[in-house]
Amino acid sequence: MIRFWLLLPLIALVSACTTIQVEPLPEGMTDQPPANWTGRSEQLRQFDHWRLMGKLAIRQPSDSGTALINQWVQKGEVYDLALSSSFLGMGSTRLKGTPGFIELTLPGGDIYQSGDPEALVEAATGWQLPLNHLIWWIRGLPAPGEDFRLLFGTDQQLAIIRQSGWEIRYDRWQKFLPSHPSLPAKITALKDDKRVRLVISDWRELGNTK
Repeated sequence: MIRFWLLLPLIALVSACTTIQVEPLPEGMTDQPPANWTGRSEQLRQFDHWRLMGKLAIRQPSDSGTALINQWVQKGEVYDLALSSSFLGMGSTRLKGTPGFIELTLPGGDIYQSGDPEALVEAATGWQLPLNHLIWWIRGLPAPGEDFRLLFGTDQQLAIIRQSGWEIRYDRWQKFLPSHPSLPAKITALKDDKRVRLVISDWRELGNTK
């Protein structure tokens, strides 16, 4: 009887431990990066002067829509994003800025500026776009300064980034540039009931004048 009472705290501890939920990895994926990940991610970080074209699709509870990415020019931290869409009369919309500043030009020529890029885009278009993170995610990198988790597929390519409540799925990679690693060609970003999908048709490298 004495031994039984001595064992009770141990039984309780074991029971408590078994209630901890460990999120299983998706089938066929690992969180162990491949041997070339450090070198590959460094190459992608240095690839910070580029231009891409493609298509953007957004689905959220309030509304959904698509837009052409006529061009997204990135020069270090400075971006210039030109979109065109008939959705909600957006027409040709231009976003220029840096991680802490944005200038938004609407089809009628009205210009708005803000120190909160995501809030301004949502107020003007109704779309919730994680702009500060997309600059990194679109290259296949986690945004700096925040916790993240990386998952890799059986082909040793990055398959998923989980960061800031978003899950970024890399649906397709493509060798756009011979001197660089494969770059994302199709990305799906999910958060709660929001979905942002990017399909990139072309990547170009720009000269770095730094």
